[in-house]
Amino acid sequence: MSDTPSRPASTPPVAEEAPLKQDFVRQIVRDDLASGKHDFIRTRFPPEPNGYLHIGHAKAICLDFGIAAEFGGTCNLRFDDTNPAKEDPEYVRAIQDDVRWLGFEWHELRHSSDYFEVYYLAAEKLIRQGDAFVCDLSQEEVRATRGTLTEPGTESPYRNRSVEENLDLFRRMRAGEFADGSRTLRAKIDMASGNINMRDPAIYRIKKVAHQNTGDEWPIYPMYDYAHALGDAVEGITHSLCTLEFEDHRPLYDWCVDRVDLAGHPELMEPLVRRGVPNTAAKPRQIEFSRLNINYTVMSKRKLMALVQAGLVDGWDDPRMPTLQGIRRRGYTPASLRLFVDRLGVSKQNSVIDFSVLEGCLREDLDATAPRRMAVVDPLKLVITNLPDGHEESLEFPNHPKDPSFGSREVPFSAQLWIERDDFAEVPPKGFKRLVPGGEVRLRGAGIFRCDEVVKDEAGEVVELRGSLDPESRPGMEGANRKVKGTIHWVSARHAVAAEIRLYDRLFNVADPDDDSDGRTYQDHLNPDSRKVVRGWVEPSAAGAEPEHSFQFERLGYFIADRHDHAAGAPVFNRSVTLRDTWAGKA
Repeated sequence: MSDTPSRPASTPPVAEEAPLKQDFVRQIVRDDLASGKHDFIRTRFPPEPNGYLHIGHAKAICLDFGIAAEFGGTCNLRFDDTNPAKEDPEYVRAIQDDVRWLGFEWHELRHSSDYFEVYYLAAEKLIRQGDAFVCDLSQEEVRATRGTLTEPGTESPYRNRSVEENLDLFRRMRAGEFADGSRTLRAKIDMASGNINMRDPAIYRIKKVAHQNTGDEWPIYPMYDYAHALGDAVEGITHSLCTLEFEDHRPLYDWCVDRVDLAGHPELMEPLVRRGVPNTAAKPRQIEFSRLNINYTVMSKRKLMALVQAGLVDGWDDPRMPTLQGIRRRGYTPASLRLFVDRLGVSKQNSVIDFSVLEGCLREDLDATAPRRMAVVDPLKLVITNLPDGHEESLEFPNHPKDPSFGSREVPFSAQLWIERDDFAEVPPKGFKRLVPGGEVRLRGAGIFRCDEVVKDEAGEVVELRGSLDPESRPGMEGANRKVKGTIHWVSARHAVAAEIRLYDRLFNVADPDDDSDGRTYQDHLNPDSRKVVRGWVEPSAAGAEPEHSFQFERLGYFIADRHDHAAGAPVFNRSVTLRDTWAGKA
């Protein structure tokens, strides 16, 4: 017998080989391999290090890394670090931690900043070709001349500068001669295009901000669309997977790739080759899929950051936050998130997924992988009067009722127990099957208890139940099968360890907190009951668990030893999810 399961709780049960995943992205990849268009698949996951990743990013991570693995290819982790004013090494570390936690490992760790010199040379090439010009319009002036969805834009008065003047001005921008925002380098495409993204977009701006990787070397930085497209081309990415909001950006993506043509101009790759980076430049294909939207959450980094900065949550890893760091601390498992993503599939159709689907995936994973323990979160003392006051013994309990491979453990039992307060009712409601005055209930694994006396304090609150245990009703004894309506759990008052138990629920109390049509903001919809901290009791083998170890506390839900605050002498458990959907019908 052992207190510890014979395999880690995070290890999934052995399953039959999964069928091939079928979706339009994977079909494109299969067709490209079958036609000979590609003989090797390269993907990338390209987060901006300007905040923490959230649940929505899990879909992109699983797709980018999953497709590379399924087809024998590689996936790079590339930080699109082109806006140093909003980026932080803290986010870089957290993103790497998240990807590995989900079960993936990148082929190479790259940064857009690795390619700044390539991007710069490519911009000079565009100028020489007449495909880019330096513009002196302010941001407001550019916005005013861009036009509308039904009206064309107005060309910049600087659009027809000569190649020589544009090269001179761009090089002076590079040298730091001009003030922030005073000039941009714009692509020269089509101000009458029906796609506003193609109306001479900026591809470089002046921003004299130190960069975490390149320091003060660059006073100019490439715009995201330009850097993202060329970064994919530099790395030889075959399939650049993006969410649907980038569909209208695809013509600009293709324009940048085609006009620069890194694969056909190896001299542009020389800065990387000199540093020992192989030239794998190729033409990538952008493919868009629907993003992951879940009700009762917000997925905007800006809004999540506002919650953190306003102190409305306890940081990015608050277990109520939809960040990967937050839900990890809440007790969500990598396997449950991968299952969730698999069940949603990949499509072009935007939709909102009910939060209960995510919770159901966690329950399904933890039902198979989480060992069982007993704990009491709202304690009421129960005294067994026909046992000696000093009585104590050990009872054997299975760690998992459905899986003998988890082994068993010894649970201390004594004449004084803690039970859940709501397992007793002095005036029971209709259908109540637990303990009542004069009634019987089965104490899990210990026998049948009859309540003979109810003790109250001066305020009339019930503080103790007293009664007797049927000595012949323990499992395996003659009276064990005597019919009793209810079974309740308990912990030995003499041996139980006091624990801080954090009962978490959904952060918002409406299904669409982003809906501000009634004049209220998402912050007005914060759920005041999203966290309740109680002082409870756990059996000793739960208290001694390592941080991030998950259990099913019998009849209560799934709980995890807090990643940061839990210690054997002062245990802290977070409720990951209840045993059933308690939000059914609330919306």
